[in-house]
Amino acid sequence: MGTTANTTNREPWNNGKIVGQKAPFKLRDIWALRVRLQMENRVRELALFNLGIDSKLRGCDLVALKVRDICHGDQVATRAVVMQNKTQRPVQFEITPAARDAVQKWIKAIGLKADDFLFPSRIRGSPHLGTRQYARILEGWVEELGLDPAECGTHSMRRTKARLIYRRTKNLRAVQLLLGHSKLESTVRYLGIEVDDVLEISEQIEI
Repeated sequence: MGTTANTTNREPWNNGKIVGQKAPFKLRDIWALRVRLQMENRVRELALFNLGIDSKLRGCDLVALKVRDICHGDQVATRAVVMQNKTQRPVQFEITPAARDAVQKWIKAIGLKADDFLFPSRIRGSPHLGTRQYARILEGWVEELGLDPAECGTHSMRRTKARLIYRRTKNLRAVQLLLGHSKLESTVRYLGIEVDDVLEISEQIEI
């Protein structure tokens, strides 16, 4: 009886929270934060931010990257392939010059080796930055930008570049591959594409 009462009165986990997809960052927000991190010489955060935007990886995969995953010898690669933890499917991503430069400086700053985790944890007993730590860092970025933390999250990072690519190309298949989704329907839902967008694509295909 007591168990039932406790279950009934328990506050829902999402009470008072905005539930649903987290908004991608806008270009002005990306540049504003990038400049701030550069000016304040926040090397680790700049590397994490730039690589997070480029890779479009889930937080669990981003924080678990090792130096060897994105480097050829002592140089950061222009492209990388990693196995996704959730789907156990490989996904490829590009690493732009800005991200390569930031990551290279971070690797050099703390002397990381090929087998080291790219973002080691500062918490004893944890081998690499955890997803909760990553989420807290991102929340700090969001607050610095004057955005609502309830509307942004780690998936905002994953969704940002994917959304821009879709908006500029309307190529859902390309975005599907970049996100590592097995089904196109998952990509449609993830991007929050409206029916009008899908119909516009369909109208361009003549049979």
